[in-house]
Amino acid sequence: MAYKTLTTIVTSAEEAATTVGAAAQLALALDAHLDILCLGIDRTQIGYSYVGTGGGVLLQIAMDRAEADARSAETAARAAATLQPVNLRWSVETVVAQTGGLGDLVALRARFADLVVLPKPYGKGRGSEAEAALEAALFEGQAPVLVLPDSPASVELPRRIVIGWNQSREAMVAVRRALPLLKRAQMVNITVIDPPQHGPERSDPGGALCQMLVRHGVKAEVSVLARTMPRIADVLTRHLRDMNADLLVMGAYGHSRFREAILGGATRNMLEQAELPVLMAH
Repeated sequence: MAYKTLTTIVTSAEEAATTVGAAAQLALALDAHLDILCLGIDRTQIGYSYVGTGGGVLLQIAMDRAEADARSAETAARAAATLQPVNLRWSVETVVAQTGGLGDLVALRARFADLVVLPKPYGKGRGSEAEAALEAALFEGQAPVLVLPDSPASVELPRRIVIGWNQSREAMVAVRRALPLLKRAQMVNITVIDPPQHGPERSDPGGALCQMLVRHGVKAEVSVLARTMPRIADVLTRHLRDMNADLLVMGAYGHSRFREAILGGATRNMLEQAELPVLMAH
């Protein structure tokens, strides 16, 4: 497998330069085509309105604002793409969507992408549409998603990759989807945190995965870490710094999405504090 179609989504002119620039760097390094989807979000959720209440006027105002946002995002995205080397292959599509229809739209585009590149969904200035786009690409689109940190220094081919390995189906899917990058990396560290004493890999945590990757030509090694802090995400973040990693590969949402949203979890925690790109799959 190779990444030949990258898709990125722009919902505001302010984020266009960073998101498109990072996705373009990766597309150039992979010799892939970059599809840019510019969205204007109509946030009205009016199911009905009474005669004389002006509901139709409000709907039209919201639609006009969404169209203006979409055009502004498109202008900024085209400007960012034009700044890239001339050998970048790219295209832009501009759409207005209501919040309720955002998931289906993103899922359809993600389904035909080898990799979706998105900004971090949590943080200052991030609306609910950012999280909705991420989940739609992961779940309905069944695409691997590369989540960018707030200020990515460079998103070229990663040299040092850490895999967050917990023996789950989601983690295995993420590893398989990340193989094109893993095979190019100078070092891949399979990180196992506090492995279960009675699990299927109790005698050799991460060993079977390491063997599989080595047979693919991946320069892999295993690190088994103790859970020295309350949150797995904190242990993993410290390890990423120690390894001077360029990329984290991990499964997404091992628990139910509802539990993750209400209580938090490794997925949400990692995305909230991500200092480097995170490649996820479900």
